[in-house]
Amino acid sequence: MARPFADSDAARLRIALRRISRLVDRQINDEGLTATQLSVLGTTARLGTVGVGELAEEEGLNPTMLSRVVGKLEAAGLLVRVPNPKDGRAVSVQVSAAGHALQERMRDERTELFAVRLAGLPPAQIKQLLSALPAIEALAEQLRRPAPPARAAQVSEGSRS
Repeated sequence: MARPFADSDAARLRIALRRISRLVDRQINDEGLTATQLSVLGTTARLGTVGVGELAEEEGLNPTMLSRVVGKLEAAGLLVRVPNPKDGRAVSVQVSAAGHALQERMRDERTELFAVRLAGLPPAQIKQLLSALPAIEALAEQLRRPAPPARAAQVSEGSRS
């Protein structure tokens, strides 16, 4: 199937989005949290009380790695483990009050950073970025879903070469 874009354009978009994410995290994260810890905290805040297995799947982490991350966030007072009343072996996690406060503060700081930097762009570029928002949001939603089987096979084959 022919793509309606060049691979180099897809690479440019991927690199630009990753660079933006890293730069924002670097400028806003004064808590000393890793990118993985920030992601787990953010995902937990978004999902509410969530099982550790579901959180591992959502984050794409193996259970051992997730357990370490959750442990560090719990030790920092940002997450709380909640026993499952139906299954004593299962554990869920939720964001603590301190975790919610940190999430809100960092979200506000990120929004302010974007607002200031957007305001520094020429009006035509601001308009282009804002009109691209629906497409970027749709791409983010596509990436949250598992790849279709045919595409997953193509990606696997491509990564071997």
